[in-house]
Amino acid sequence: MSDHLKRLNAPDSWHIARKTTKFITKTAPGPHNANAMPIAVWLREYMGLAHNMKEVKQILKQKDVIINGRPCRDPKMGIGIFDIIALPRIGKYYRMLRDPKGRHKTVEIDAETAQSRLCKIENKTILSGGRVQLNLRYGANIIADNSYKPNDSVVISLKPEDRFKILDHYPFATGNMAMIIGGRHSGKVARIVEIVKASGSVPNKVVLEEVTTKTQFDTVTPYVYMIGKATAAQADWGVEA
Repeated sequence: MSDHLKRLNAPDSWHIARKTTKFITKTAPGPHNANAMPIAVWLREYMGLAHNMKEVKQILKQKDVIINGRPCRDPKMGIGIFDIIALPRIGKYYRMLRDPKGRHKTVEIDAETAQSRLCKIENKTILSGGRVQLNLRYGANIIADNSYKPNDSVVISLKPEDRFKILDHYPFATGNMAMIIGGRHSGKVARIVEIVKASGSVPNKVVLEEVTTKTQFDTVTPYVYMIGKATAAQADWGVEA
C-alpha cells in the first residue's frame, strides 16, 4: 500500500495547499479515521518545524513529539480532535480542535492543561469479575465504575503517575454542551435540546441549539462530542474553537 496520496485527494479538514507538490503523507491506520492528520503533515505544513520527511523522522527519533502522553515515532500516525501534542524541548503544548468550517485547528495551551485530555466513550464492556471497561474514541480502554455511559465524555489524566485517571465527566444529556465533529454542522458548538431515540441500528437523532445564533439543527449521535455541562468546560472549546 502506498505511503502517500495525492494532495488533491487529501481531506478538506486538513486545509493544506493543493498545488505545491503532487503527493503528501498518507495517514496510517490508528486511533482516528482517515480524516486524521499525519503528524508529519502537522509538523511540516502547519507548524513549520520541519522542511521535509528526513527532518520529521529526526525529530520523532529524538522523542521530541509527545502525543497524549506517549512519544510518537511514526510520521504517518494520525492526530485528531482533542489530541494533546507536547513539544517539551521547546516548551510548547497544543490541542487539536475543529474550526467552524470543520477543519483541523491547532490551539496552543499551557503545560498544566496539557496534562489531561477529553475523550468520548464509544461503548463499554463488562469484563470478568463484573469490572466495567470504557472503550474510548481514540483507541484507549480504561477500567471504571458503571456510572458512565456510551456517548458521555470524560477528562482523563495524561500524567505518568496517574495516567487514565478520570478527572471529570460530561454526560450525553439534554441541556449539556457539545461540539459537532462530523457532517455538515461539523465544528459547531451547541446545547442539546432533545435526544430522539431511533429504532433498530439507526443512530439516534440529536436536536441542538447553536450557542451564537440560537438556531436549532439536528445531527446524529456519532457526530456529537460532549464538552461540558451548562457551559463548555474549557474556554478554547467554545464558540471560536
